[in-house]
Amino acid sequence: MAEVTSSQVKELRERTGAGMMDCKKALTECNADMDKAIDFLREKGLAAAAKKEGRIAAEGTVEAYIHGGGRIGVLLELNCETDFVSRGDEFKQLTKDIAMQIAAAKPLYVNKEDVPADVVAHEKEIFRAQALNEGKPEKIVDKMVDGRIEKFYKEVCLVEQPFIKDPDVLVKDLIMAKIAKIGEKIAIRRFTRYELGEGIEKRQDNFADEVMKEINR
Repeated sequence: MAEVTSSQVKELRERTGAGMMDCKKALTECNADMDKAIDFLREKGLAAAAKKEGRIAAEGTVEAYIHGGGRIGVLLELNCETDFVSRGDEFKQLTKDIAMQIAAAKPLYVNKEDVPADVVAHEKEIFRAQALNEGKPEKIVDKMVDGRIEKFYKEVCLVEQPFIKDPDVLVKDLIMAKIAKIGEKIAIRRFTRYELGEGIEKRQDNFADEVMKEINR
């Protein structure tokens, strides 16, 4: 049995937000293997948090986050059950972290269920055509399409994305860990991301034409 050090316990606590004794127990149970201990705590956190899924989360906050000197802006509504929790440092930090995630990772939806069926169908058609064009056998194409759809979800769905501060943790796992720690349901209701100039057809000047205009004046 490997010895569990205080520095390992501290690292695990920082990476998961779990209690000191829980971290020590997880490391002991997992023979001081950090990755296995994280999985151990996630499983515990998920089990505890799942009991709170049916609760109503009508309190919370709307976070406004501006990045890059005003080039990217995010509005996020994150809900919890009580005003008391919404004013706490843990909830505020989670809100800021998720807003930063949206700014950096450009999600389009909160979760898989929010992706329109026609969008999923269209992506599947593309992935199927790609697989066939790659010469893959028909019998494995469906499995390949399913795998690529899951990758698509990780790109466009906020809760399925790897957390920018710790890519080993998904955003949904981050939220579940906070639910387990705080003891209240927490849910992302909606968000909007703005990027300066997005959707505007920017002027593409032809340098040679500009020079000729100057010459012909």
